[in-house]
Amino acid sequence: MYTEKRKVTIIGAGFVGSTSAFSIISSQTVDEVALIDVNSALAKSQAMDLQHSIPFWGQCHVKAGTYSDIRDSQVVVITAGANQKPGETRLDLIQKNGAIISGIGKKIFAENPKVIVVVVTNPVDVLTYRLVSMFPKKAGQIFGTGTILDTARLRFLLGDELNVHPNNVHAYIMGEHGDSEFPVWSTANIGQVPLHKYPGYSRRKMDEVFEKAKNAAYAIIAGKQATYYAIASGVTMIVGAIFGNKHAVLPVSTLLHNYHGVSNICLSVPSIVCKKGVCETLKLTLNSMEKKQLKNSARVIKQAAKKLK
Repeated sequence: MYTEKRKVTIIGAGFVGSTSAFSIISSQTVDEVALIDVNSALAKSQAMDLQHSIPFWGQCHVKAGTYSDIRDSQVVVITAGANQKPGETRLDLIQKNGAIISGIGKKIFAENPKVIVVVVTNPVDVLTYRLVSMFPKKAGQIFGTGTILDTARLRFLLGDELNVHPNNVHAYIMGEHGDSEFPVWSTANIGQVPLHKYPGYSRRKMDEVFEKAKNAAYAIIAGKQATYYAIASGVTMIVGAIFGNKHAVLPVSTLLHNYHGVSNICLSVPSIVCKKGVCETLKLTLNSMEKKQLKNSARVIKQAAKKLK
């Protein structure tokens, strides 16, 4: 457990950054939150609004900050960048957000070489890999939110379909946070009952549930231009796992080393998140189809990463 001041700096004060800040504050897991944005007026306004929520929660210092705030932060969350627009895929954002992330990364580690960096900005797998490539010795400190949101969507939708609380649904979406992601049906279960044996199971229904989970962002963006509540909750869970040294198993995007034959790329696999960042990846048993899907995701992200200038 941390005995020092628990501080998070969030870079990007837009929808995702500000909502993540609010979620973290309301979870009462940190002592200080600093918001940084190229639009300083936005950062100041968001900080002021967030400050006024403090009387409803526990004590937390909230401020519009600068990169110097990273010096005494344990965690930096990157949400800065262009948002996915209707009709765009996450990979369409590569050039715009790749340049932004590269510049941010240099500033972060110049201020604090030991800080843990959580990448939220899309395409999250490509951008996480970009940072890891720039700072290879810090690979364990750098990881992306990956498919933590996709997995949450899948579990919610499965629970809704099968009339069971999503906390009792144990299933992962792995690979890219994007169109090549895949569900791990072979090990999915509900309360230790294999999914394919659970009352009401139908493979056709399960495939429909996965398609809804995979395409949820497109539907939400079409209606309100951005997704932010659920991913903010995921960011809060990650931050809590770091500060609490929880060794929580979360499907985050991290650098892989011979994971079912996949290496040298960042993809989401179940990983143990602790105070040091990603402490370990768990090698799930995958069937032959799932191994092919993982390798396909790796090809997609490697090809996308090559496009970065």
